[in-house]
Amino acid sequence: MSNEALYRKYRPQSFKDVIGQEDVVTALTGALAKKSVSHAYLFAGSRGTGKTSIARIFCRELDVHDDDVYEIDAASNRGIDDVRALRDAVSVLPMHSKRKAYIIDEVHMLTKEAFNALLKTLEEPPSHVIFILATTDPDKLPETIVSRCQTFIFKKPGVSVIREVVVRSAEKEGIILDLGASELIALVADGSFRDAYGVLQKVISAIPGKSITSADVERVTGAPRRTLVHDFVVAIAHRNAAHALGVIRDVEKSNADMRLFTELVIERTRSVLYARIAPEVWKKTVVGMSVDDRKAIDVLAKDTEAVITSGTLSALLGAYSEIGRSVIPAVPLEIAILALVKE
Repeated sequence: MSNEALYRKYRPQSFKDVIGQEDVVTALTGALAKKSVSHAYLFAGSRGTGKTSIARIFCRELDVHDDDVYEIDAASNRGIDDVRALRDAVSVLPMHSKRKAYIIDEVHMLTKEAFNALLKTLEEPPSHVIFILATTDPDKLPETIVSRCQTFIFKKPGVSVIREVVVRSAEKEGIILDLGASELIALVADGSFRDAYGVLQKVISAIPGKSITSADVERVTGAPRRTLVHDFVVAIAHRNAAHALGVIRDVEKSNADMRLFTELVIERTRSVLYARIAPEVWKKTVVGMSVDDRKAIDVLAKDTEAVITSGTLSALLGAYSEIGRSVIPAVPLEIAILALVKE
């Protein structure tokens, strides 16, 4: 494998390469076909969802030469003087194209004064200029800025979408991932294509050979062992608080991320509910799951003494939302366990 970062190596180069943002691609290609291109766009979405990649592709589709595309990091160039320099630069004609494009990343980081200076340029830009503003926090943008842009919301890709990208990239690198490994990398990535590539590269670099298992991913990333996840779900299903609390202590001892552990528990609990209540739907969702995981879920779903309800899932979701605010990350999950036992 080359030293080039995988997220750069496999970054989509055309709209047909884009996965997971079909609505955005459809809208932009439609605008290109109708030659109905706006002067300012706002791409909003969580990190690693493809905002900058799609902005670059859009510029290429507009026949904007690379030398006429200017990428600006608003986190580092956030002051009024930076925006004034940009405002002066936009009046200069492009070098090789009919248009110039300015991609301003993390635009929400601009100061109030900088936003005010940018507003006039967004209102009346030169005809040869197009702005693409990208942000992970659109709520921090002034309404005056948002109202002058065409806004596109980038969806956070699900596990199955990221898993597809991970498997495809691994194959290109000559690496075989077992089903559990690809699914775990997708979960660790937490909705970010860029993070998924980073995790994949880290695992490939650390593991010798061409085959990678879920145990390899657990060892390299510090993700909680799947056996602990299943043991925990079984414990809460049988209202065995002592065993469930013991699993949490084991997770803490292994220095695994408690938030990721809870996410994996929620995924497993949800799967058990599907397997029990809607088995036909469940069968269509197990493509990316290992055989061992499928068997374990089926056994638990058929266990008549296992108490897993929507209330179980609700309690776990509540714990997940509180973990980031807790001084001790395990406490919200421990509280959820005690509440479930009392049901």
